[in-house]
Amino acid sequence: MEERKLRRIIMFPLPFLGHFNPMIQLARILHNRGFSVTILHTSFNSPVPSQYPHFTFRTIHHKNEGEEGDPLSQSNASGMDLVAFIRQLRQSYAEPFRKSLAAEVGGKEKVCCLVSDSVWARNTEVAAEEVGIRRLVLTTSGAASFRAYTAYPLLRDKEYLPIKDSRLDEPVLELPPLKVKDLPVMETSEPEELYRVVNSMVKGAKSSSGVIWNTFEDLEHMELMDFSSHFQVPIFPIGPFHKHSENSLPTIKNKEDHLTTDWLDEQEPQSVVYVSFGSLADMEEKEFLEIAWGLRNCERPFLWVVRPGLVRGAEWLESLPCGFVENIGDKGKFVKWVNQLEVLAHPAVGVFWTHCGWNSTLESISEGVPMICTPCFTDQRVNARYIVDVWEVGIMLERSKMDRKEIEKVIRSGIIGEGDGMRERCLKWKERAIVCLSQDGSSSKYLERLVSHVLSFD
Repeated sequence: MEERKLRRIIMFPLPFLGHFNPMIQLARILHNRGFSVTILHTSFNSPVPSQYPHFTFRTIHHKNEGEEGDPLSQSNASGMDLVAFIRQLRQSYAEPFRKSLAAEVGGKEKVCCLVSDSVWARNTEVAAEEVGIRRLVLTTSGAASFRAYTAYPLLRDKEYLPIKDSRLDEPVLELPPLKVKDLPVMETSEPEELYRVVNSMVKGAKSSSGVIWNTFEDLEHMELMDFSSHFQVPIFPIGPFHKHSENSLPTIKNKEDHLTTDWLDEQEPQSVVYVSFGSLADMEEKEFLEIAWGLRNCERPFLWVVRPGLVRGAEWLESLPCGFVENIGDKGKFVKWVNQLEVLAHPAVGVFWTHCGWNSTLESISEGVPMICTPCFTDQRVNARYIVDVWEVGIMLERSKMDRKEIEKVIRSGIIGEGDGMRERCLKWKERAIVCLSQDGSSSKYLERLVSHVLSFD
């Protein structure tokens, strides 16, 4: 441990919550193993350093910052399609990152490696080579979806991509159990740029000194082995990150946290429908209304995270009929934000209606909570298919079929009760997640290998 105190790891997250949070969780894990951590972060979506006192933060600014028409200003970025936005991020921060990394490596404290988000890819690869340090990649998706990304050239050759409406329900024979509609794509005005982003991400992982996964071997054994055999890169599946002791739930709560916990405490065990569609997805007002009526009509208590921007072009409260919220009373609770880890761990929660982002998927599996799956884009579609057909801990509710009667039917189904054994399967996966983090568990062993691997970078 004394040796490691002199070693510093530099981390470079992508500035979205679904990418930043697992990077911070990984930083805590490594800090707990004796490393000091410096986090380079874009000025876009920059975090509040005081919330993370164990780490050093350096903000990276790009040359057009603050100028009129800056595409990475918060107001301009909100209307940009995600693929175009990632292209802009990579272009704007490539050179500032290179300079920041060189300054950090040239400092007094020895830097042993860079850990970068896989989406940065080539940006970080070149910069790390220039300053002579090794680069590890954190993949914030699951291994199953990353396997689909690696197959992009094949999927294009076989004409699965671009996706055609007439083929949505066809099986992708090369990637069972996926159907064409499950392939990890997103709507964009720049489809060729999407292919470039994915190919760059895959090549960046292949050329790295190792890939860190927020997953565990029991959950994705075949997919991890498939990646390892094709890429010949060391892999470190050390998840679930949030279940490591250093990532335990915070003891300090604000007023809203207390109100949510108090409300959950009043509900029957396994009765609450927890609803959250992540930090990026949005929906039309009509879709939002169908969900609201479906939740109301199912006559089960619900906790719904309705963040600002969820309803396109409207304030969510104004989208509901007059008196709707008052009529629901204590049966339902609308909130802007919750501590999701705490909510999923609460005994009152019976099911999680989710967009199937990887963090949410893994958190729900780790707490033994079954899922209603409404994926929106990219890896969420792959995750949903695995949740339903491989791990068998959820049911699908596709956006195209989402009306209040179908919502009511799905929620009233056996998913919250005993059903077809789904809850038992959920609890078995929860137990396997706990075992993998035990002293002799797979994630603990991989973490020790990761620490030794980093210490060997001399």
